[in-house]
Amino acid sequence: MRVLFPDGGSREYPEGTTGLDIARSISQGLAKRALVCRYNGSALDLGRQLEGDGSIEILTFEDDGGREALRHSASHLLASAVRRLFPGTRFGIGPAIEDGFYYDMDIPGFPGSSALPLIEAEMKRISAEDLPFVRREVPIAEARRIFSEMGETYKLELLAELEAAGETVTLYSHGDFTDLCRGPHVPSTGVLKHFSLLSVAGAYWRGDEHNVMLTRVYGTVFDSSAALAAHIHLLEEARKRDHRRLGPELGLFSTGNEGGPGLIYWLPDGTILREELENLWKAAHRKMGYKLVSTPHIAPAELWKTSGHCDYYRENMYFMPVDDCEYVLKPMNCPGHIIIFKSHKRSYRELPLRLAELGTVYRYEKSGVLHGLMRVRGFTVDDGHIFCTPDQMGSEIQDVVRFALYFLKTFGFGYSIELSLSDPSNMGHYAGDPGQWQLVEPALAKALDDMGEQYKTVKGEAAFYGPKIDIKLRDALGRYWQGPTIQFDFNIPSRFDLTYTAPDGAEHRVFMVHRALFGSLERFIGNLIEHFAGNFPGWLAPLQVVILPLTAAQHEAALSVLKAFEAEGLRCAIDRRSETIGYRIREAEKRKVPFMLVIGEREAADGSVAVRRHGEGDKGAVSVEEAVASIREACRRPALPDGGKLQSEIP
Repeated sequence: MRVLFPDGGSREYPEGTTGLDIARSISQGLAKRALVCRYNGSALDLGRQLEGDGSIEILTFEDDGGREALRHSASHLLASAVRRLFPGTRFGIGPAIEDGFYYDMDIPGFPGSSALPLIEAEMKRISAEDLPFVRREVPIAEARRIFSEMGETYKLELLAELEAAGETVTLYSHGDFTDLCRGPHVPSTGVLKHFSLLSVAGAYWRGDEHNVMLTRVYGTVFDSSAALAAHIHLLEEARKRDHRRLGPELGLFSTGNEGGPGLIYWLPDGTILREELENLWKAAHRKMGYKLVSTPHIAPAELWKTSGHCDYYRENMYFMPVDDCEYVLKPMNCPGHIIIFKSHKRSYRELPLRLAELGTVYRYEKSGVLHGLMRVRGFTVDDGHIFCTPDQMGSEIQDVVRFALYFLKTFGFGYSIELSLSDPSNMGHYAGDPGQWQLVEPALAKALDDMGEQYKTVKGEAAFYGPKIDIKLRDALGRYWQGPTIQFDFNIPSRFDLTYTAPDGAEHRVFMVHRALFGSLERFIGNLIEHFAGNFPGWLAPLQVVILPLTAAQHEAALSVLKAFEAEGLRCAIDRRSETIGYRIREAEKRKVPFMLVIGEREAADGSVAVRRHGEGDKGAVSVEEAVASIREACRRPALPDGGKLQSEIP
């Protein structure tokens, strides 16, 4: 058989050659690093015999497929260790996830996280046994018999779904442990050397809160001890920065269950932080030619039926009776902006029309997925909708991408861009005319190309209503998070019959773009807390300056300094408590106040202050005027973006 390599070269091998044989024929170094292979697009175990001519990729930990196989194999290793230690355990699912793996298990008598060192030790013993992962295909009846005898009720449920879908059943075994699995897996347990178990959580079977609660054990695995140690260090740093801990510690927000799970209560300092973001957002949007609007929190259900949300999103919506009608707590802001667009007949002279709103929406999320500020039930989306003509679309997309990057760069985030396109083989899945997709998708790609931005194209990942551009933000720890999104929409303009009067006097369908640059204020603030570890830039810090008089004799001088800073619009407070100066400095450091001004007898006498910078210590004594000038500069608000095409003409 002839095998084609990624570099374009090819070589002939005997029929039945394995992926590992081919890796060895290339180099012993590659064979040692190889985890699985991909043959003619299918991921396979290295020991699988290959059939027929084809193209091959040998996948190592450097490849997505190799990492996934290593992580999923580690979940099997975890499960086998748990079975040895806790006989009678029943198993759910154990997928690979980003940076690790988990397994959901029904473990009798499980003591919780205290058992993790014991399980990890058993995993190391099984790894040392170097047991091969053995794959076999079996008839559905045979698989049902095997898992029935083991009492694996959860696996039997999965088997029923596989049978209904007509899928092939494959089992993987190592030693005396057998699991239902598609694979592929690494060659043996001996490959799994550098792993660590991280935590224990509860997880409803199949993610349904009406099902039994299983025990989920999380772990991580790498291809070297150095990579594992670096990741553990990263996790420790992430724990220090966790917004769920820092937020309440810094007095930013509360999520007390008495106020309803998934609902955020902003405390005074958090409200200052939020308002600073909102003020920047509003000023920047006005500079970029957006018209700010405001829409109600509830609307008739009929509106959401027209938009399609009742069909596709009903389980995440809150309904309520009003008079004799059914109303909805809005899950999205789009229909409200549609009503504003349709408030009068639109001319081409008004386009592009850019509407934007900091609109609070409400979505039902299962309690098990709620997560601090990142996953909530009530949140504020920085929604914007652009209504434009076909020939305006390219420049509008570029302006939105630049606008999104302005915000990310302002806060020091890195980013990556993905362009999600349709699946050409399944255009029946998508709204709109295929010809429109063929017009818009290349235009989006050209807009990014003309900007010189690097991006990844992902076919088949477009929303059903249109292609989209997703920008993922990268924080100070190198983690990627969901960030700005720019989505083209073929669905809503058609459903609501959105048109404009063109120069020819006829009505034409308007083009519509959804965009959110922060995403939601809640999630964005969560990202900011972790990105800055609570050490916000001066302009964002809720309290920018704290004044620390040594004794009551300096209180009058401290008050004079306070007035000087407040006159410049800086957020300042005096700490006049009778505690020692060391204690009060430590408290200010814990609150992460950017600047501390100490006033003793000498400073009060000569009109100076001793400046301390958070995390940097004593900066020396300067005059009050110098302190005001330097701190005012350090707390200066970011410059606004270059203005867009302002809509100043009255049509």
